[in-house]
Amino acid sequence: MERRVVITGLGAITPIGNNVEDYWNGLKNGKCGIDEITLFDSSSIKAKLAAEVKNYNIEEHFDIKEAKRMDRFCQFGIIASREAAKDANIDLKNSNEIDAERVGILISSGIGGLTTIQEQCYIAKEKGPARISPFFIPMGIANMVSGLASIDLGIKGESLTIVTACASSTHSIGEAYRMIKHGYQDVVFAGGAEANIIEVGVAGFANMKALSPTTDKNRASIPFDKERSGFIMGEGAAILVLEDLEHATKRGAKIYAEVAGYGASSDAYHMTSPAPEGEGGARSMRNAIKDANIKPEDITYINAHGTSTPLNDKLETQAIKTVLGEYSKTVHISSTKSMTGHMLGAAGSAEAIACVKAIENNFIPPTINYKEADEECDLDITPNVGVQTEVKYTLSNSLGFGGHNSTIILKKYTD
Repeated sequence: MERRVVITGLGAITPIGNNVEDYWNGLKNGKCGIDEITLFDSSSIKAKLAAEVKNYNIEEHFDIKEAKRMDRFCQFGIIASREAAKDANIDLKNSNEIDAERVGILISSGIGGLTTIQEQCYIAKEKGPARISPFFIPMGIANMVSGLASIDLGIKGESLTIVTACASSTHSIGEAYRMIKHGYQDVVFAGGAEANIIEVGVAGFANMKALSPTTDKNRASIPFDKERSGFIMGEGAAILVLEDLEHATKRGAKIYAEVAGYGASSDAYHMTSPAPEGEGGARSMRNAIKDANIKPEDITYINAHGTSTPLNDKLETQAIKTVLGEYSKTVHISSTKSMTGHMLGAAGSAEAIACVKAIENNFIPPTINYKEADEECDLDITPNVGVQTEVKYTLSNSLGFGGHNSTIILKKYTD
């Protein structure tokens, strides 16, 4: 018997808010989290802007000795996981109410500890390999965010990390949903964490011409705008607590929304470019709609992948038209990357939280800084100002380098 899966906890640290409440208020108010890079000297790099996590004080969250033994992306992942656990009223270390062996964790990262890798490579070159930190490997590997968060929270069930570039955390939510749906776990912490605003990370994306070269923060991340010229690197983490409905009900948990469907696909086309006409993304959307057992016109809101790159936005528009047909002209769509930048492996889970809050508040967040209409991106992308309307079903797309596509559908919970 398949089980219903609901969302009972949320946690986030983002460029527009260091907790879920501030993040959601930022989305509602169209807050731009993009500014000049401060984490390193970007004078020799083509990209000058990023969406950094602001006002981040490590000492508020970790012992300094402890913090030095984990990469920035792991710090973010643990912070968001702690908030999600508190929000879901789950305390595995101090309560026997929940079986820790039936609680899993699936936090993903598109790249992992790139900050640590860069630092240690500099040390190896300048001081020799004998000076490389003994913590280099555990700090650099992507799975350590799930490992450290499981230690921090006392999670003893399945502990995994999926790496599918920018689709990573949407895949994580989808696979966590399947774990619970088919009875393997009762609760799963799922999402993503990323922190790659460093020289090698920004230069790597800039040199492949994926990043916007503009210095105007209000015309940098402009999804679906005709003048878009690339994405803006973001960072942070977002975690959702997924739970079996019966399990959540028995313990009196607050239920934000229900996970209705999950779809995934592979482009099998190109290393970085989406398949022609967004064919792979369209299949992922269709798979999710089929899994949710709904009609395309049941969807109220689509949180688009919407990266602000010329090709992605055009092909995602085509994919939405392919799947939704005539209804694509009226469905509410927005890209919250216009505010947060592209959080890479954490983008999908941050956008899933945006969908949860859209359902909870019956509010569609906007695509900000939109000015120039593009005839090839001619759908209702909720330009500049959010919309108050009843939200029953949301669909969120994530598309990753390598042709990885993932889609989740959330719905308003009813008994």
